[in-house]
Amino acid sequence: MRRMRTFQSLAELPALVGQEVAVSDWIPVTQQQINQFAEATGDHQWIHVDEERARQGPFGATIAHGFLTLSLIPKFFDSALEVLDTKMGVNYGLNRVRFTGPVPVDSRLRGRLKLLESKRIEGNGYQMTWQVTIEREGVEKPVCIAESISRRYA
Repeated sequence: MRRMRTFQSLAELPALVGQEVAVSDWIPVTQQQINQFAEATGDHQWIHVDEERARQGPFGATIAHGFLTLSLIPKFFDSALEVLDTKMGVNYGLNRVRFTGPVPVDSRLRGRLKLLESKRIEGNGYQMTWQVTIEREGVEKPVCIAESISRRYA
């Protein structure tokens, strides 16, 4: 387990623009999660949910949906950093997103969090743009790279 990076206030973050701020814990991706994601989204493509057919497919096993991988971003942040004076945080959206590699079932993923921008906004808050590089354990090439925009309020 990695050590969480803790900040006293949001005002500390702008000085870190351009830097990797934190790295999350590893998060396992199970077939149960993949099946639940398929149920929630209606995406039942065989490569995700048909274990027998997927064994004969290009990856030798089922793989996680790209959007399941992307939806883990909040978990990466939760295990990697905290800002003590924050009362509320909201997802503001995404910029560029690329799914650069498959996530076979039972993989473990983690996120590298690089702060690209941090600016003050109304309501005693900051809007931050993060580059989230999602890595699969044991594989050099990332499986997803996304710019995630969040707003946090003190």
